[in-house]
Amino acid sequence: MCRPGCFDWWSRLSALADARHKGGLSRRGFLATATAPIVATACARGGAPPSRPTRELLETTLSFDLHSHPALFRNTSNDSLAGHRQAAEAGLVKLISLTATSDAPVLGRNSRGGLYATRQPRPGELYASMYRQLDALRGWSASAGMPTVLSVTAAEGPGPPVRGLLAVEGSDFLEGRIDRVQEAFVRGIRSLQLVHYRVNELGDIQTEAPVHGGLTPFGRAAVREMNRLGIVVDVAHATFAVVAGVVETTTGPIILSHSNIQDASGWARFISPEHARLVAKTGGVIGAMPIIPGRRGDDVGGYVHYVSRLVDAVGIDHVGLGTDMDGIGPGAIFTSYARWPSLAAALLDHGYRSAEVAKVLGGNAQRVFKAVHPLAPPSAASA
Repeated sequence: MCRPGCFDWWSRLSALADARHKGGLSRRGFLATATAPIVATACARGGAPPSRPTRELLETTLSFDLHSHPALFRNTSNDSLAGHRQAAEAGLVKLISLTATSDAPVLGRNSRGGLYATRQPRPGELYASMYRQLDALRGWSASAGMPTVLSVTAAEGPGPPVRGLLAVEGSDFLEGRIDRVQEAFVRGIRSLQLVHYRVNELGDIQTEAPVHGGLTPFGRAAVREMNRLGIVVDVAHATFAVVAGVVETTTGPIILSHSNIQDASGWARFISPEHARLVAKTGGVIGAMPIIPGRRGDDVGGYVHYVSRLVDAVGIDHVGLGTDMDGIGPGAIFTSYARWPSLAAALLDHGYRSAEVAKVLGGNAQRVFKAVHPLAPPSAASA
């Protein structure tokens, strides 16, 4: 969910690798480095030093953000990737999905303020743009001391406190070529969202009138190939009919990385309880998204309310977190990983047990990714 002004610059992405993004610390990153994590957490906007139970919970949990664009969009970024990495270390977040946006070059905003595809892409345009974005994320991440890993299992062992996992929002870059799914796997991508804000070759989207009537034959073939390789299928932005087709096709659990149960706003990007239950039926996870239509500010309590509505719909074993970090813009409720302990504490205060909070913070997502892709095969070890 990214503002349109950030999309027209992907053809010039290489020019954005300036000193700020090459690992030079922002003011927030400097503060996170110069002070102990507990102090950094206290200094975060609205944050407070975590209690001992909260800190112990976070230290033993693989906190996992299912959907994030750290530093990727200049109009919506809160920090450099180095700054986000420092904030994540302060907040005891251990794994972040570093997500490129496949249809970014063709997106704009309509008269109602909604994002949509303004034109048809040129052949190869979205493929080239997506890999430029991933190369940038991978490079910035390495410079920031946050290496990318090829599996969740690789993030569980000793090493740097924060790591990244490569993902793509919208499989438009496939351009109808099934061989590109395997190429994506070999190049380190471990989660593929089928659609975004452009009706593509795989299926329909929530924000446009249906064209295909659900998941296309190519979409089914792509899902089967993702299953074969061990790539997690992400159905965020997809219509109910597309998700139903994925559920009929997949042999493994799926995710819907960032959404919420529909509320009075009627926002098209939210989902019905029935929609959420389709994802849960596979053993999958829905990532609660930190946005409340019409409201701004760091309302962690409001975010917990939406988490709870998902739990009520599908159960505690099928809810995770997808912050859409640096993708939401001014409407974001959650803008810094340093505030993650405040979220954990708010969930505990809401009445969830520690084991339940651990599932939401990352345990459920960890289970899904390990089920789909337990270990990276030797052929992908250098990806």
